[in-house]
Amino acid sequence: MKLDVAMNSIKSLDELSMKLAKDKLDGLTKPLNSLGKLEKIIIRLAGILRTPEPEISKRAVVIMCADNGVVEEGVSSCPKEVTSTVTQNFLKGITGVNIFANYAKTDLVICDIGVDDELSNLTGILHKKIRYGTNNIAYGPAMTRDEAIRAIEIGIDIVEDLYKDGYRLICTGEMGIGNTTTSSAITSVLTSSNPSEVTGRGSGLSDIAHQNKAEIVKKAIDINRPYLDSIDILSKLGGFDIAGLTGCFIGSAAMGIPCVIDGFISGVAALLAISICPQAKDYVFTSHFSKEPGAVKLFEAIEMEPLLTLEMCLGEGSGAVLSLVIFDAALEAYNKMGTFEDAKIEKYTPQI
Repeated sequence: MKLDVAMNSIKSLDELSMKLAKDKLDGLTKPLNSLGKLEKIIIRLAGILRTPEPEISKRAVVIMCADNGVVEEGVSSCPKEVTSTVTQNFLKGITGVNIFANYAKTDLVICDIGVDDELSNLTGILHKKIRYGTNNIAYGPAMTRDEAIRAIEIGIDIVEDLYKDGYRLICTGEMGIGNTTTSSAITSVLTSSNPSEVTGRGSGLSDIAHQNKAEIVKKAIDINRPYLDSIDILSKLGGFDIAGLTGCFIGSAAMGIPCVIDGFISGVAALLAISICPQAKDYVFTSHFSKEPGAVKLFEAIEMEPLLTLEMCLGEGSGAVLSLVIFDAALEAYNKMGTFEDAKIEKYTPQI
């Protein structure tokens, strides 16, 4: 699906379904609004899925895998080859997101959108490679504008296919050495923040390496001057993984299903999606608060609060999948709690 078609397909949330969900919640045997954010989750799911009885048992985490040319600048403590290794390890079921996804009954969709390795012989991977990694943003644009749009549309198409297969919730994940650098650069521009404020240690950089990383982020911004629009920012500073996830958020909104942010990198993709297509925001859910310092500016920019604070920074979609346990608990209460009539208690009424 083309980007413009997807954007034009997004509908407002269904107000009637949200009202009916709220009425049902208020009729359950509990004080009004006493389930807090759980009630907000249920009401918004009702509006997104356009039914007062939302159901999200068939869900998937889409993991966009890609390499980033900026690793040449020493911005990561891990060698570039780890991107390919972990991508293949997803197939073995041994990574963090594998464990959490199995626990949360969530399917994995692994997409090679730009890994700098030949993976086309492997089954179980969506082969959508644009090319073998991006260019080094310290010396020029990561990709062309056309490549950025193509990557966004790959994400849109993946969600569209999942929707046709019956999936009704998407989590977002990524794998790409160097992608906290690209994410920091995008966050710096989109939030008008100093690179040093939003650049973290990634996978454990030393003080000197961390300082170098922040300087590389600043250099990339100064050289590329990414100020035309959000796609310009993405194409000059981003990665294929971030671009693909941006498409997942827009595609989910177009299909009318919720999409869950994981951590910092997928949060950057959500911010890009919202800046490109503001109406997509209604379909975005948060999961956890990443340890990456840029997450603070990110959540301020999207004006949303994280659901969990667990000091996680694993990536892969692990936090997004883990948060579904909360979603499931909310729906379990919504569907199985008794009413005031069942409990023989007089219904609570607002006192103000």
